[in-house]
Amino acid sequence: MAMTLSRRATRRVCIGEIAVGGGAPISVQTMTKTHTRDAAATLAQIEACAQLGCDLVRLAVPTADDARALGEIVPRSPLPVIADIHYDYRLALAALEAGVQGLRLNPGNLRGKEQIELIAREAGARGVPIRVGVNVGSLPHELRDRVKSGALSVAEAMVESALGEIRLLEAVGFTQIKVSLKASDVATTIEAYRLLAPRCDYPFHVGVTEAGPDVRGVVKSAMGIGVLLFEGLVDTLRVSLTADPTEEVRVGRLILQAAGLTSDMPDLISCPTCGRLEVDLRPVAAEVDRFLQRIRKPLKVAVMGCSVNGPGEAREADVGLAAGKGYALIFRRGKVVRRVAEPEMLEAIKKEIVQEAEAGGER
Repeated sequence: MAMTLSRRATRRVCIGEIAVGGGAPISVQTMTKTHTRDAAATLAQIEACAQLGCDLVRLAVPTADDARALGEIVPRSPLPVIADIHYDYRLALAALEAGVQGLRLNPGNLRGKEQIELIAREAGARGVPIRVGVNVGSLPHELRDRVKSGALSVAEAMVESALGEIRLLEAVGFTQIKVSLKASDVATTIEAYRLLAPRCDYPFHVGVTEAGPDVRGVVKSAMGIGVLLFEGLVDTLRVSLTADPTEEVRVGRLILQAAGLTSDMPDLISCPTCGRLEVDLRPVAAEVDRFLQRIRKPLKVAVMGCSVNGPGEAREADVGLAAGKGYALIFRRGKVVRRVAEPEMLEAIKKEIVQEAEAGGER
């Protein structure tokens, strides 16, 4: 069941049809890992992410060729496209001409007052929000010097960087703003968002940047995003992994599910395995997990492997598997519907999952 957390009151911005802030559902986004100028490869990644429930996608636009490719990508993308711009303001203008639904500007490397004001006017005329995207690795030199001197903490410098860019945008009447304050350190990331929260009412894009690969990146992201979720400081999120963007989407949605903030995802309960196990359950659980990734129903699925907790957990699930020596019982809504041999149990539970999803899922 989805739950309601007390969230910070913010303005609402709309990136295409996706609302961010102002009480809108927390959205999950990712960033493609292709060269944007390769439109076909980029669109393939976007489509794969959309199928897993991604809401927004960001594309790197470091060259004029990448900006030109947006003209082909944006009209065909199933998700609103945000152009990620660094250094060259002309790329932001080209991205706007191509029809992107959002921009990300880095105040550490795109700092010309007149250039930022020009981008803001063009974005405002098109109704395109801008994310002020602060990264600790690209803070302006003067703020880094103040950190080195002890005048500011890293988190305080990040906040000052964001506020400086916000003031430039506001000076020309632009307020379709969202803000991110990302560090690779979890504690610094959390501190920065806490410091900025009382100083503006713009929605927050949250994530731990450069979190790392595999389990390391997942743990850091879950820690940082999870704390900020429960403090009501997240409006949209991105999990930054050294991995395929579909994995970022999957982890982001699982973080929301673990916080009780999604109602369209299956939940998998699986046996941790121990010496009581008499079947090879790990590949079954892994395959069921993969199978569930594209299902958009709030099913509770259990894959269990012994007589201690297995039957109880399987019975309480919408669809459950309780394995014994050489066989498995398949449950639907508390009742045993099939007894199958061990080689058949994976296909048997998949079949019941499909039927339960088609029947509506939630009890």
